[in-house]
Amino acid sequence: MKLCVFGASSDQIDRRYLEAGEALGRHMARRGHPLIFGGGATGMMGAVVRGVTEEGGESTGIAPRFFDREGVLYPGCSQMIFTDTMRQRKEQMEQLADGFIVTPGGIGTLEEFFEVLTLKQLGQHDKPIAILNTAGCFDSLKELLENLVKDGFMSEGCLELYYMTDDAEELLSYMEMEETL
Repeated sequence: MKLCVFGASSDQIDRRYLEAGEALGRHMARRGHPLIFGGGATGMMGAVVRGVTEEGGESTGIAPRFFDREGVLYPGCSQMIFTDTMRQRKEQMEQLADGFIVTPGGIGTLEEFFEVLTLKQLGQHDKPIAILNTAGCFDSLKELLENLVKDGFMSEGCLELYYMTDDAEELLSYMEMEETL
């Protein structure tokens, strides 16, 4: 199962997030799940791909050509695909992936999550989506989505379109179970 991981590119984040990202990558590789990601060498993207690489797993980075600069992209990817735009990058990641994992990140990560969630809600894909809620990073997101349901902006069924946990192995078990359904 090819898993697309979204996450921060910033290295200005607490080490516990990076450690959780590396652990996720190691677990993915041990369980035979190739990584699809934005190609970054830093932040959560870099942490996950380092974990995958450490365990001998496969990784496909997808990045716009303008990111092809010293220190931006992870040099050890099994494959690197270049696009012209960020929009094409997301489209490639969505097409190649069998499921999506959201790790802590900023507005780009949230935008990627909301896009795949919206597409799933609209019936454009039925791929599993899971959020790795390291150190409660996404607790306020969970509360926001629950409030949107409570206030009638979103149906309760939307909350069932993704899974949230702080445990990488539990998250991967969910992804594997959802793929077989």
